[in-house]
Amino acid sequence: MAQTEATTAAPPASVTAPSATAMASDVWVVLPTYNEAEGLAELVSAARKQLPESHRILIVDDDSPDGTGRIADGLAAELDEVDVMHRGRKEGLGPAYIAGFNSALDAGAELIVQMDADFSHNPADLPKLLGAAENADLVLGSRYVLGGAIERWGRRREAISRLGSRYARAMLGVEIHDLTSGFKCWRRRALEGIDLEAVNSRGYAFQVEMTYRAVKAGFEVLEVPIVFRDRRVGDSKMTKSIVLEAAWRVPAMRMRRTHSS
Repeated sequence: MAQTEATTAAPPASVTAPSATAMASDVWVVLPTYNEAEGLAELVSAARKQLPESHRILIVDDDSPDGTGRIADGLAAELDEVDVMHRGRKEGLGPAYIAGFNSALDAGAELIVQMDADFSHNPADLPKLLGAAENADLVLGSRYVLGGAIERWGRRREAISRLGSRYARAMLGVEIHDLTSGFKCWRRRALEGIDLEAVNSRGYAFQVEMTYRAVKAGFEVLEVPIVFRDRRVGDSKMTKSIVLEAAWRVPAMRMRRTHSS
């Protein structure tokens, strides 16, 4: 139930140390939030029912104007296994996840799950991802392998997503079917081995970059099928600038790897 403040300007020492309970938890779920007040409490409740007894849920809020941070604080006050990190401004998905990952690693987490806070990732799939992590360093909840699917998306949006994954796969030369998946379970050694501080992407491209770094570092990556459903509450965070960032960052990732090898 710890609460921390984090900004890009603040040194690591300014972040409150994890509680004793947090230090004993092997499984962490990192939930980045921005304007997710409507469904956050329900999502945390659903996730807790699917997690092992030794778990933490870290909500990383980017100063949501809708009061998400206040709701997160209330959950942390009520539930010992919930922590909140308050960040001073909206900086994008990537920096929020990196801050959350570092906090979980500092607390000794062995498995770290990342998922959306809008029910597009089904909490009922958490045991599937955690179980698959016994045989992999990174598990992806994949929409584009046998058994995976997308529901409640329009044809145009699904087409953009599929084309984006195929584009990234072709540009980067990897065999991952769903490079843009944001539902993942990481083993500690994988996050420690891909140099989090060097990750540059902020939006949609962050998901691609993280998985690509894991593949190129030689970690075992496994895809398990999930059914992805359009968000139940709130508004989509996808913007034209996020899509454009992904379009130019993907080939840039390949070029950096080529020049460094």
